[in-house]
Order: sequence, then C-alpha cells, then structure tokens
Amino acid sequence: MDLDRRLASSGDFYSQKFQTTEREDTLVLNLGPQHPSTHGVLRILLEIDGEYIVRAEPVLGYIHRMHEKIAEVMTYTQFAPYTGRIDYLHPLAWGWSHIGAVERLMDVQVPERAEYIRVITCELNRISSHLLWWGAYINDLGAFTPFFYAFDDREIISDILQRIIGSRLTFSFYRIGGVATDIDDRFVSETREFCNRMKERLKMYKALVTDNFIFRNRLEGIGEIPFETCRKYGATGPVVRGSGKAYDVRRSEPYSIYDRFDFEIPVYHTCDAMGRYLVRMDEIRESIKIIEQALDALPQGECLNRKAPKRPKPPPNDVYFAVEGGRGKVGAHLVSDGGRSPYRLKLRSPSYSNLSLFSEVAQGTLIADAISILGSLDLVIPEIDR
Repeated sequence: MDLDRRLASSGDFYSQKFQTTEREDTLVLNLGPQHPSTHGVLRILLEIDGEYIVRAEPVLGYIHRMHEKIAEVMTYTQFAPYTGRIDYLHPLAWGWSHIGAVERLMDVQVPERAEYIRVITCELNRISSHLLWWGAYINDLGAFTPFFYAFDDREIISDILQRIIGSRLTFSFYRIGGVATDIDDRFVSETREFCNRMKERLKMYKALVTDNFIFRNRLEGIGEIPFETCRKYGATGPVVRGSGKAYDVRRSEPYSIYDRFDFEIPVYHTCDAMGRYLVRMDEIRESIKIIEQALDALPQGECLNRKAPKRPKPPPNDVYFAVEGGRGKVGAHLVSDGGRSPYRLKLRSPSYSNLSLFSEVAQGTLIADAISILGSLDLVIPEIDR
C-alpha cells in the first residue's frame, strides 16, 4: 500500500492535508509525538528535501485536558491546584496569574510579607525551570554530563521549596490574600546558601558549556527570529528578549512589588538560538539578585489576609492579570457572573505563541538545526495543550 493510501486509511486529517501539497522529490516524516527532543507529546510533520526542511507543521492536542473548561465547574479556590499541572516547570507563575486575577476581581489586599514570599519562591522556581531547560537542551544536542550538574542544583531548590509547599513539582502555594504557610529562618539561610552556590556554579557552566566552541557552533546563527516575527506571532519571554526587545512583564506591566527591586532585563540582538540561550543564563543571575534583595528587605507580619474570603463569590465583572513566567507572559482573563465558579477563564500560554513561529523559522534549515531551534524555544507541551 503506498503512502497516500495509508494516510487516507488512517483517518489522520493533518497527514492527509499535509500530503496533498507534497512534491515528488520530497519526503514526509514525523518528528514525534514520542521523539525525545519534543519533550512531551508534540508532533511535527516535516516535509524534507534531503537533510533540509521544506515545510514544518506542529500538530497539537495529544494531551489536551480542558483546564479552562474545568475552571467553569469548580470554585475559584478548587481550581487553584490545577494551575500547577499546566506548566509543571514554573507552576508558581501560573498559580500567581490565577490567584492574582481573583484578588484583582475582588479587590483583596495582600500583606507585605506575603508579597515578598511570593517573589522569593517564584524566582527560585524560575531558576529551577531554567536549570531543567539548560540540562535538557544540551542533552538534545548530544552532551550528557551537564544534565547531571543542572539537576544537582535543581534538587537543592526542590528541597528548599518542599519544606514550605509540601511538593517538589506541581506546586500549589499561593492563596487568595497571601500564601499557604510562612517561611522560617532555616528557609532564609538555605536560600542564601543556594544563591551563593549558584553564583559560582554559573562560572563553571560558562566554562563547561557556554564557551565550548562545539556547542556554540550548534547555536550561533541558527534559528534567527527577527523581532517583527516575534511580534507577528505574539512571542514573549526569552524568545523576544533574544531578538532585541526588552519586554518583561515584571517591568512592562509591573505587578506585586517587583518595582522595588533592582534587576536588569537581559537582551541580545543576535536573534539566534545563542541569544536565547544567553538570555536565560543571565536571567538566572538576575533572579538571584531579586531573591537576595527580597530576603534583605523581608518584613515581619502576617503571610495571609485573614479577611480574604474562603469561598469567594466575586461581583459580575472581568479582569486580566499577567505575570512573567519562565517561558514568557502568562495571563489569566477571568470573567465572573456573580457565582462561586468563573463564568469563563481564558489562559494565555507563552509556549503556544512561541511554538507558532517555528513553522516559519524552520523552513530551509537542516533537520539537526530544527532540534536546536525547538530546544531554544523552551516549550512545555502541557502548557500548550492546556
């Protein structure tokens, strides 16, 4: 049975649609949905001419779990743990977007100490997210040893956060009006120790990986994404900052107490995979600066507004609340009809926007370079199939 007949009999709409425009001298291949470099069940249909990509089409929906619909049949509080399953690498950012939207909808005030704890924990979680990306990305490109260094450091963050959150991955720590538990002196001292350790580890990372000429050859000049392309597809986070635009929600749309801290927004104008790599490495350093400043200024007081409603019933209205996640702008558009469940919740996923530009960027590149480009976007597939 030839390829056309097999595709037709499989009932695969995407493959049939893709096949109709295939040229006689090209070949159609599947990258995923189980390929290690896709980091989840992402499937990309490739039309290749030799080693070069003629066309690439991402196929989504393999793990779609209807989070937005689930929110409509749960109370605002009940839905909070689900946010940790959307992006399991930076779940605190997603939790903050939902809780922040509810607080804005009901005009709930958050105690000062809780705001500082949110910043400290979210930035620790950002470093953890970038470390996992760093190790996995380099592993995709053929180097295995750095993966162990990354997880060695990431384990320390997991230990620190586990003591106060009770989990190591799918965190649910923020509450309407504050945080679930307070932090103690041990948390503060362990966090300071980690920050000092990480500063030295970054130097080692630079010598081991960043300055390695083999590694640089896999990234420099690969996957160039002009800023206009980022704007066309709505790309944010390290992707747009690696294309020369200093857009960061913590600065551009300030929330919480981020305006009190001194930190830089790393920007590179190379527009290539190396630029996106360097942005994330610099962001680890900047997150350490934010954490240290927050620890130095940590106030005393309550970590939860005791007057915040336990079973919120917001007035009819709609709000939008955005935070800066590990992959870019995380947003929650919340619509209330006056009940105990949201009338509608629309989640803004940075990975979805960042992946959307892949088809355009991958065209004309080598298959091996497509893997490098995908890794530089730092995709989390459950975030796309939310």
